[in-house]
Amino acid sequence: MLKKKIVDDIKKCLKYLKLEIDKNINVEIPHNIEHGDFSTNVALLNAKKNNLKPKIMAEKIVEYFSKKKDYKSAEVAGPGFINFKVANNVYHKILVSIVNKNLHFGSSNYGRKKKILIEFVSANPTGPLNVVSARAAAYGDSLNRIMNFVGFESFTEFYVNDAGNQVDILAESIEIRYRELYGERIHDFPSEAYHGEYVKELAAKLNSIEGSKLFHISEKDRLERMKDFALEEIHALQLESLEKFGVSFDNWMYEKKLRQEGILEEALSYLAEEKCTYDNDDAVWFSASKYGDEKDRVLIKSDGNPTYLVPDIAYHITKYQRGFDYLIDVLGPDHHGHVAKLKAAIRALKYNVDKLEVIYLQQINIFEHGEKVMMSKRAGKIVTMDELIQEVGKDAARYFFIDRKPNAHLNFDLELAKKKSSENPVYYVQYAHARICSILKKAKKEKISLKKFNIKNLRKLTKENELRIIKNLMNFPSILNSIADHREPHRLAAYIHDLAGIFHKYYARYKIINPKNFELSQSRLYLITAIKNIIAISLNLMGISSPEKM
Repeated sequence: MLKKKIVDDIKKCLKYLKLEIDKNINVEIPHNIEHGDFSTNVALLNAKKNNLKPKIMAEKIVEYFSKKKDYKSAEVAGPGFINFKVANNVYHKILVSIVNKNLHFGSSNYGRKKKILIEFVSANPTGPLNVVSARAAAYGDSLNRIMNFVGFESFTEFYVNDAGNQVDILAESIEIRYRELYGERIHDFPSEAYHGEYVKELAAKLNSIEGSKLFHISEKDRLERMKDFALEEIHALQLESLEKFGVSFDNWMYEKKLRQEGILEEALSYLAEEKCTYDNDDAVWFSASKYGDEKDRVLIKSDGNPTYLVPDIAYHITKYQRGFDYLIDVLGPDHHGHVAKLKAAIRALKYNVDKLEVIYLQQINIFEHGEKVMMSKRAGKIVTMDELIQEVGKDAARYFFIDRKPNAHLNFDLELAKKKSSENPVYYVQYAHARICSILKKAKKEKISLKKFNIKNLRKLTKENELRIIKNLMNFPSILNSIADHREPHRLAAYIHDLAGIFHKYYARYKIINPKNFELSQSRLYLITAIKNIIAISLNLMGISSPEKM
């Protein structure tokens, strides 16, 4: 925001001084605040072009800026750097712009409507969503919200692999529990079967619908009925969990549908046409090693069934065919090896592999009372998304998941997430928002409101802390743009935590409501309104509520 103004002013200056420029104008914020608000090396880069020494060119520019009312000062530093201090009134104008844009401040067309597809969660439809899925849900949903806010056309998708071996095992697990309901004793429950209590619950619910008549049809039909029932029930369960977590998807893609529509066969046909498949030992192989993978991969096993790689290739072909500019897959750390195979196939099919970006979310450890919780529902410990929400609430869960870089291990402290104190980061941020709302309400009671606020009164904001707050706020749009570019929502959590800290310190040091100084009170209320708005925007982009009282 302000950098652009300074760049434009430098261009006007060079034009006025009839100086040429052949390098980009760089304006940066100095590491040492005593050096000024901004600095530029424009003289160093362009002096030679103008047959001048850098310091002489810098002095000419400084002389020009010393006459401009928007600048407190401009001075030459070192061999030709220029440091600027911006006038207070410039920051006051920026504050007005921030407040006027209300909850839209930071939104832009930065993404230029580029189409993004973010696939995340995509958990197996064989059980409730767990805390790993919760982390993916918080990350993917927040990234999507931010991307759309800054002008991308971002879409979300959940891939349901509702075909293949894992759903067959699910049906077999339900059948065993079903037989138990009719008195059959199962001494050796298969280790590969699904053991969770939810399997027993599914069997009991299906029994209440079908009763014993399922035993009077063929085993094949019985297992198919159990499979269809379980998939429908678990899908509804996962949808309900995601809704509680504040997450929805634009599209659900089903592996079963891909198979029914013949897309797997199309994928195999495309690979064959590119002459990158061959037969060996009654199996069909993909020459993956020719396309960047460490070895060749089986596509069709000797029993005629496709490996997991085939539907994944087919699914990603549909992503490319739908015309997205970028494809983002959010996966767990155990997918590293599989991605190499997938990217090899994308190269073989002559798609642009650079369009596909894979983000790996690292392991989660849950801690309670300083002890690591074993992730086992049978042991009565938290493992599902629903249990986590019930234990700490949606807001705390989402904040804690977003607060860490995706490629960093996450230690989730349950006790910290439940604390109602400044130690808990989400409480600390939400309390800042609620405190500002309380101050604004109190000001109304004191008959100090912003209804007839004269922006000229902002000249009362002269404290260095107040100007630093405005500088912090004005960086918000560029921070959002950077988050979108680097896919790093954790930076938003860090930003608002810092902003909340700045506000709490400001509130502790300065009196905001002072009936004896009406104009200063109004100006400070105006300033904290801007803080409140940006905290609210940020929390909304993270899928977290902005309480008005706590």
